[in-house]
Amino acid sequence: MDRRALLGRATLAAGTAAVATPLAAPAIAQTAQPSLRWRLTSTYPKSLDCIYGAGEVFAKAVGELTDDRFRITVHSAGEITPPLQALDAVQAGSVECCHTTSFLYTGKNEAFGFATGLPFGLNTRQQNAWMYEGGGIDLLNEVHRKFNVYGMPLGATGAQMGGWFRKPLGPATDLQGLKMRIGGLAGQVLSKLGGVPQQLGAGDLYPGLERGTIDAAEWLGPYDDEKLGFVKVAPFYHYPAWWEGGASTYFYVNLDQWNGLPKSYQAAIRTACAEATHWMVARYDIRNPDSMRRLIAQGAKLTPFSRDMLDTCYRTWLDIEKDLVAKNPDFAKVHESWSKHRDDMRTWFRVAELSFDNYVSQASARR
Repeated sequence: MDRRALLGRATLAAGTAAVATPLAAPAIAQTAQPSLRWRLTSTYPKSLDCIYGAGEVFAKAVGELTDDRFRITVHSAGEITPPLQALDAVQAGSVECCHTTSFLYTGKNEAFGFATGLPFGLNTRQQNAWMYEGGGIDLLNEVHRKFNVYGMPLGATGAQMGGWFRKPLGPATDLQGLKMRIGGLAGQVLSKLGGVPQQLGAGDLYPGLERGTIDAAEWLGPYDDEKLGFVKVAPFYHYPAWWEGGASTYFYVNLDQWNGLPKSYQAAIRTACAEATHWMVARYDIRNPDSMRRLIAQGAKLTPFSRDMLDTCYRTWLDIEKDLVAKNPDFAKVHESWSKHRDDMRTWFRVAELSFDNYVSQASARR
């Protein structure tokens, strides 16, 4: 036999095998992953394309990261569950996951409030830092597991506005008798100061203001508030939202469904949540300025909360916070970590971030 011909055929066979091996590996890996179809119920209506849209950004990213083997369809408020019962549906297993605001569920356990943000708490960067580097996600999931869910941030709003009022507010005594849509633990502050907190979904706010069944409503900021039309029925636009210095929205998944996912799909969810969070912050920061200008042109009266209002609400919240630490072990455990990082970050932010922002804001106003 021709030795050179034999060597040539051997070399060709080896080369073919070498090429075939890496081509076969992805095909094997692909067939090893299951094809899943999940539903996500949102607390938000489709008309609010930023806060609702973050859920769609998340679902799209999960699909792309898994070559469309893991598809999640997003359903707006009311399509599957009422807007304020999204977490309940996930707990019960009637839907796999949801995108919601955690402070809506402080009636289950006040520790849910940390996942959105506490009154006079962290700004968006600080909240993100505590969640991802301060252990916040893991600490909160110790609480979430008691309710048969696993969660992580999916979206952040930045600092919010203080809401729309039919009449302007002055001192803190103006809160007495005020019927206001306000979410989470901030409602306890309003109650202690004589107000009447209401927990309503976005779609119920305009009719409530128009009919006078509520006197005021906070939702988010100019981009969303313009779409909801509040300026037509409650023109006094107070600021800042002391109850949400940097609110996070949250992704919850049924605990059994989460534990049953392949690790690669869990990683896809974590990555997609982070991408959607960055997207939401950027979208609000870019769109809020133009919306603010349009709202002012439509008659919005920008009105800062008085110092008396802010100081009184702050002192009242500190008393509530202290009581919650004393009576709720879950709240106390999370608070221990949260408050340490809060104080450390505030010290740092005063040196660099705050001094820079204050100077630039003042200097640009003098130009």
